[in-house]
Amino acid sequence: MNEEIIKNYLSDAIESFRNYKKMAEKAMAQVSDEEFFRAIDAEANSIAVIVKHIAGNQRSRWTDFLTSDGEKPDRFRDGEFAAFDEDSRESLMRFWKTGWQTLFDAVEPLTIEDFQKFVTIRGEPHTIVEAINRQLTHYAYHIGQIVLLAKHFRSENWQTLSVPKNKSAEFNQFLAEKQKAGVEKTNRLEAPQEFAKNLKE
Repeated sequence: MNEEIIKNYLSDAIESFRNYKKMAEKAMAQVSDEEFFRAIDAEANSIAVIVKHIAGNQRSRWTDFLTSDGEKPDRFRDGEFAAFDEDSRESLMRFWKTGWQTLFDAVEPLTIEDFQKFVTIRGEPHTIVEAINRQLTHYAYHIGQIVLLAKHFRSENWQTLSVPKNKSAEFNQFLAEKQKAGVEKTNRLEAPQEFAKNLKE
């Protein structure tokens, strides 16, 4: 397996995880405590429940990532989809922070040799790439839900996390100018927010 490809893949995966985490946190920062726990209908998950589910999944999948099954026997997955009296925004955000730290503690130290190994999730073997991709796409799916809910609650007061509407051409020009100025790589999350901020100024 080409070492440079593995290094590039791992670097991009870590950056993507960090960007999704930051995107969710920027969205959640815009909602009130009441909105954090609000479900928009009987079948919908609140932001609080999604936070609990992501963190619970991360604790299970990334603890002892290389040596134990990703579905831990003590995981109470059904409880991740319920709000309990003891749940507070503060306690859930601490759980969120711990979940992400568990992920980065497992992924960042991976070596080239580790990519030759297999891990299991619910008894099913996965290559390291498959296991990372499985969780990366899972978290992106749920973080999209967080952003959608936060945007719904904020409505016209929403602070965009992506390219503002009807500003794609201007954003492309903004990126071109940064490249001319010698910026080698633009962060996929930071660039649209920097552009939006410049529009307001």
